[in-house]
Amino acid sequence: MFDASILRQAVVDAFKKLNPAALARNPVIFVTEVVALLVTVLFVRDLWTGASAFFTGQIAVWLWFTVLFANFAEAVAEGRGRAQANTLRQARTDTIAKKLYDQDRKELFQKVSAVELQVGDLVLVEAGDLIPGDGRIVEGIASVNEAAITGESAPVIRESGGDRSAVTGGTTVISDWLVVEITAAAGSSFLDRMISLVEGAERQKTPNEIALNVLLAGMTIIFLITVVTLAGLGRYSAADVPVPVLVALLVTLIPTTIGGLLSAIGIAGMDRLIRFNVLAMSGRAVEAAGDVDTLLLDKTGTITFGNRMASEILPVPGVSERQAAEGALLASLADETSEGRSIVTLVQEKYGLRAPAEAPVGARFIEFSATTRLSGVDIGDRRLRKGAVDAVLRFARDVSGGTVAHSAFAANVDRIARSGGTPLGLVESGQLLGVIHLKDVVKPDIKERFAELRRMGIRTVMVTGDNPVTAAAIASEAGVDDFIAEATPQDKLDYIRGAQTEGRLVAMCGDGTNDAPALAQADVGVAMQSGTQAAREAGNMVDLDSNPTKLIEVVGIGKQLLMTRGSLTTFSIANDVAKYFAIIPALFIAAIPQLGILNVMGLSTPQSAILSAVIFNALIIVALIPLALRGIPYRPRSAAMLLRRNLFIYGLGGLIVPFIGIKVIDLAVTAIGWA
Repeated sequence: MFDASILRQAVVDAFKKLNPAALARNPVIFVTEVVALLVTVLFVRDLWTGASAFFTGQIAVWLWFTVLFANFAEAVAEGRGRAQANTLRQARTDTIAKKLYDQDRKELFQKVSAVELQVGDLVLVEAGDLIPGDGRIVEGIASVNEAAITGESAPVIRESGGDRSAVTGGTTVISDWLVVEITAAAGSSFLDRMISLVEGAERQKTPNEIALNVLLAGMTIIFLITVVTLAGLGRYSAADVPVPVLVALLVTLIPTTIGGLLSAIGIAGMDRLIRFNVLAMSGRAVEAAGDVDTLLLDKTGTITFGNRMASEILPVPGVSERQAAEGALLASLADETSEGRSIVTLVQEKYGLRAPAEAPVGARFIEFSATTRLSGVDIGDRRLRKGAVDAVLRFARDVSGGTVAHSAFAANVDRIARSGGTPLGLVESGQLLGVIHLKDVVKPDIKERFAELRRMGIRTVMVTGDNPVTAAAIASEAGVDDFIAEATPQDKLDYIRGAQTEGRLVAMCGDGTNDAPALAQADVGVAMQSGTQAAREAGNMVDLDSNPTKLIEVVGIGKQLLMTRGSLTTFSIANDVAKYFAIIPALFIAAIPQLGILNVMGLSTPQSAILSAVIFNALIIVALIPLALRGIPYRPRSAAMLLRRNLFIYGLGGLIVPFIGIKVIDLAVTAIGWA
């Protein structure tokens, strides 16, 4: 919970925050500081006049402790956030670019950080490399995974010249190579900008927090008027109530507990998000997450992996499934793309076949190429190929020297295409072996995660550009409540606006540029770190792990923030009751002995009662700092059950704990001789 270095800095910051200009943002603690200063002046006066300075001095000390403990709570929360930002900075890694100095000599390059690239620099990007920045292809042709930009899981071909030469930083080259000319200078990394936001931006109070501050300020004014009135009542009753005692009454009655912890609760909520690798642009987003009841998720890259994977092998009549699987395995050994690796995995797991430990004698492997769109192997007379359907058919015709037709093959290709999958042909020499079905695979355990969201009262809606048949199949497999098929950016925007018109709070997860309008419109827009810059700028949260199901934790933290704030407010107001029984009899028992019946705690003397209440008022803030920073655990329950639990633990607890605490402190200060 606490780190020694954070605590040391928090102690220093607590004194710095005594600046009245800074404390004015917190009316309760600001009033406490003003009256602490007043009692300090009275203490100096009593020292000079020889009056009861010891009692006045003790009140002054504990009033200053109350202010310092409140500042300390806020400083610890801020310090934990800064420490987490430092951890993120240490964990940051820059994309490494292969900078070319001579386009004709590609073997000669220098590895530099992507942030050092300038407009006009040439970089070599090979299979498996991230494209280090926005640019234009000047040489080469390659298959590029642009799922983070377009939301389309199938890779695309990018080549020099024409309208397919533009590439975007952060996309991945799957096969072959490219020479890219940088067209936009790389600045600081996105993570750097987020760290700067966490560390440097002034935290804006949320609407809920502002409303609570107004309530606390109103209560402070009411109790101030009440205490001034009691001063007049004391004179009328011939009971001269000293100013330090009136100040003690004021400070113990105004809601100093929640006033001192309110800011720390908000800061800690954002800090808990950071510990889940989610960066919130504002506390308002965290607060809104606690009330979300509808969640929109982009299918590709969020519900599904985004990279299409092999799901089944459909042989043609006359070819056994095992024979087709063996051919697919051999034809994919030289394919290093994610699709090729998924075929090998499928064959190994489903059919129990294993890749040969050593290459067959005389085997010649053909790697996948964006030009041929084929991969395969030649072993003697066997010429196995796997790839795009048209490329496979062309290869079969070239080998056989005639027409190649197979109705079952065509029917399987058509079925897979209609379902939204990608068909790959499989051929041995001139004979078609079958079709490999590639599809976007739903992430494991996501159905259970959506079920948990449902228990939290959140309706999940999948958004996809797929046709309704494909969308319905994936929606059923993932366990979402509804889906929007063939969705355009305008469709997403209209759905969110319609839901908000009905009074629902909507969260949206997305990673593509086409998700940006919806992310901006949603009450909580969670952009994936792997997504585009436009998406990250449109959202009010960014998930550095690009895991959309993490929204469960985001919602839980939002609810935890609201519950913590409400519970501590309940406790703070409830514990005033015990202070009435401690201080009111002490004020007037000399003039009105009948008030002694209210001394239910049996406090020793009026002075010990007042001092005990002030000490308890300061120490309870310290005791509650860990709870404010950690938050109250949230479990999916009905609102009525949560309310009953809150009233029982923090309402009833706020009544009982002060009675016990003040009595224990009274015994201690009496034994020590402080009162």
